[in-house]
Amino acid sequence: MADREIDYKKLAQMTELHPVTVSKHKNIRVMPERLDRDTLEKYCKALNCQPGDLLTYVSDKSKDQTS
Repeated sequence: MADREIDYKKLAQMTELHPVTVSKHKNIRVMPERLDRDTLEKYCKALNCQPGDLLTYVSDKSKDQTS
């Protein structure tokens, strides 16, 4: 968003998502419970990017450890 000088309100208009939804996705530090394909496609189209540009996989170390 910063590279393209687009704020969350403008992105909400471009994607037809609610501004609160866009703001939450922008500011969240963990993967949302539900991020569907349509939403991800809207972000990618609006920002002219690939899903990997928006998401980074980080292992949940607490789940990786066995008892």
